[in-house]
Amino acid sequence: MLEELKKQVLAANKQLVTNKLVIYTWGNVSAIDRSRGLVVIKPSGVSYDDMSAEDMVVVDTDGNIVEGDKRPSVDLPTHLQLYRSFEGIGGVVHTHSTFATAFAQAGLDIQPFGTTHADYFFGAIPCTRKLTRDEVENDYELNTGRVIAETFANKNYLDVPAAIVGGHGLFAWGQDAPTAVYNATVAERCAEMAYLTCTLKDAPPIDDYMLEKHYLRKHGKNATYGQVKDK
Repeated sequence: MLEELKKQVLAANKQLVTNKLVIYTWGNVSAIDRSRGLVVIKPSGVSYDDMSAEDMVVVDTDGNIVEGDKRPSVDLPTHLQLYRSFEGIGGVVHTHSTFATAFAQAGLDIQPFGTTHADYFFGAIPCTRKLTRDEVENDYELNTGRVIAETFANKNYLDVPAAIVGGHGLFAWGQDAPTAVYNATVAERCAEMAYLTCTLKDAPPIDDYMLEKHYLRKHGKNATYGQVKDK
């Protein structure tokens, strides 16, 4: 099963390139096997073109390497903190995709201006506060995860499965690595549309009743989107 998870994480990392969310080595994906307490993550600084499943690094939930001869992504402590804080997730993605990062650098939430955003995120994709000097100089990557968790203290991390870290970039999550990549891709596209909307007009966010209608018809307990699954 661990070998399958390594293949899944490899494929998810390569999907970042396919979906034009990264260039060079500007991102990483991980997945967790909660039953075994193991996390598989991209190795640090390795080209997506050159990676294989054997290159994926396996660590325990304390960050100790269990399997692999390469160093894990430098963002590993952020991933681990998100797994600790958000118990319902199984995959995490980090990218510096263009439009989401622009909002992060501006310190602005990605507002839901229309129904496309509302189909996937039940409200704004929040921008965290910037980290303090002490948080950067001491346990920077760990504190990055903590500031995301802090931002969701009064928000449902499953209703809005993404955040942008002030001055930094995008983090997204999901039930597994492929879903996390899907959410990161949609978040980037929503950020692009939000940016273009703001350049055309000082527009207000979508009305709450429209936001609720679109989100719940796709994700609510009585959702009508898609096909009925066999029992």
